[in-house]
Amino acid sequence: MVADTPAPHVTYAEVGATNGDLPAGYRTVEVSQRLGAGEAWFDTAVARLMSWEMHRRAGLRVEADSDAAPGCVALLRAPVGPFWIGAPVRVIDVVDEPTLAGFTYGTLPGHPESGEERFLVRLDPDGTVRGEIRAFSRPGRLLTRLGGPLARRMQDATTQRYLDALTDQAT
Repeated sequence: MVADTPAPHVTYAEVGATNGDLPAGYRTVEVSQRLGAGEAWFDTAVARLMSWEMHRRAGLRVEADSDAAPGCVALLRAPVGPFWIGAPVRVIDVVDEPTLAGFTYGTLPGHPESGEERFLVRLDPDGTVRGEIRAFSRPGRLLTRLGGPLARRMQDATTQRYLDALTDQAT
């Protein structure tokens, strides 16, 4: 991705909807998983998330303008059999609080899906560190539409790999 090239617009109208009620007409995902405990683990998980390391540890290739920051454009490449499928995204929101951190990205033209995904790491008052993912999407390409249940299973597996990548369970 070239930093001085204007970022294209996202491929859906409901920008920021992962912060509130998820929109109708999309497949939605809301998952949370315990990642570990303590401030040190919170810091580790946040560093993995914000540097795109979570995506890499989940098996994706990442080309990004920078760490996750508003406006950052990234090209995620996911393995599908012997092929790598490109999935361009743009970061639209970042959260940076003492006990809550993460970002939201939206799909760009060429992504197999159309929608938004929000990744958060939370440090609860009892010291539990949790990873949370909220998303909404629908097929953005004909092949994704034709993939139907298989595409959804791949999406679910990737979501779980993201959460595992914020622990030491990544493969």
